[in-house]
Amino acid sequence: MRAEPQPSRYTPDTAIDELSEWLGSPVESADFPDAKVRFRNDRWADAVGLGVLDDDAWAKHFGRFDPLDDNLSKPLALKYHGHQFRVYNPEIGDGRGFLFAQLRDGAGRLLDLGTKGSGQTPYSRAGDGRLTLKGAVREILATEMLEALGVNTSKTFSVIETGEKLWRDDEPSPTRSAVMVRLSHSHIRIGTFQRLLAHEESEHMQSLVEYCLRQFPGPRPPEDAPGSDEPAVILMHQVVERLADLAASYMVAGFVHGVLNTDNMNITGESFDYGPWRWLPTWDPGFTAAYFDHAGLYAFGRQPEALHWNCAQFAVALRLLSDSEPLVKAMNRFGPLYMEAVARRWCWRLGVQSRGTEADTALVAACEKEMRESETGPDAFFFAHRGGRGDPDGELGDALAEYEPVESAHPYWDDPEPQSMLIDEVEAIWSAIDERDDWKPLFEKVEQLRRMGEAHGEPPVPAGHCG
Repeated sequence: MRAEPQPSRYTPDTAIDELSEWLGSPVESADFPDAKVRFRNDRWADAVGLGVLDDDAWAKHFGRFDPLDDNLSKPLALKYHGHQFRVYNPEIGDGRGFLFAQLRDGAGRLLDLGTKGSGQTPYSRAGDGRLTLKGAVREILATEMLEALGVNTSKTFSVIETGEKLWRDDEPSPTRSAVMVRLSHSHIRIGTFQRLLAHEESEHMQSLVEYCLRQFPGPRPPEDAPGSDEPAVILMHQVVERLADLAASYMVAGFVHGVLNTDNMNITGESFDYGPWRWLPTWDPGFTAAYFDHAGLYAFGRQPEALHWNCAQFAVALRLLSDSEPLVKAMNRFGPLYMEAVARRWCWRLGVQSRGTEADTALVAACEKEMRESETGPDAFFFAHRGGRGDPDGELGDALAEYEPVESAHPYWDDPEPQSMLIDEVEAIWSAIDERDDWKPLFEKVEQLRRMGEAHGEPPVPAGHCG
């Protein structure tokens, strides 16, 4: 069974203060005409001591953005650059969001409350700084499904409808608006380091490296790794480990993020910022989520390549502090770490005991072949063959026969069919809200996904995991 987030008292800690003078710009929230609480993630609110807020106080803090007690006095829009579809862009940053607060959970981990759709900032360019209500609903669904499937993801903490009408080119307009708050371990991105490289701010980069190592600790590099006592090299190893596991978790979940730019890569290895995401209807490496990804750069099967490429950009940025060789050595660990993570996570989702990376990799190949030939989606496949059940034959049957099932008595495994998150269901949930203001299908889906997460139990994660 998966452990629920544990209740904790509210513990503010604005660790970002030591960097804020050059890391971001103080900003104000937009003044919205309304602040109607639509979604509050009470189990995670309890974990950071904010579950005691009533809806009026919730709306005041997460719709009007009155500061939390002893926390940031003003929101901070963070500065960063990034490669967007492999094209470097120095004209970005938090254009419709900001860091609102920092606090500790019961385990002492530093957490951020950051926004999406909270208004314009100095980095908004031509954007209105707003978020559609549909975009917020989609992010609830993405994060809840990913969390249930063991992916290290930000949590959708709050959604408040703001009463504005928005115009968008990619959905019927005018459409309803919202402001969202996400809970995550950090908003420090690979693009944050890229900006410091571009401006040759070596002292600031050194401070940022030390901040990341102190606030998001991970394992030391292998003993024989060159430069293993250098802070920049240590952080490089940790980020490679985390992103290799993140890439593996996407693949095992059958998830396509859609926009894996370096400004969307968190150094904690935490997935976030969900725009055109999709789940696979069938096992198709060429499946893309973003209609504008014409070349399939971020197609399902190319996601590991994308995260590896982003690690390379992180290494380039860290050249401001370190020689190339130890950074390249760290980056070259990505492939083996990714294969180990796929094997580990595949067995976890399939409900069998791992037999080691080599044997598990052969099992993965047999499963992929079966999914391709049967045109079965990953949700249905993993459910049908959980713990080796389903009497598979052929190559898959031979492979599974060698595996011991993981004991699980959760009633979810007796359901007639698994939970999934295909586009038709997403649109049906949104239509109920859009046409009838009926939120029941969304809340029921969230409950069903959390039940699925309980059935899967705790995911296998590496030592450097920040989830």
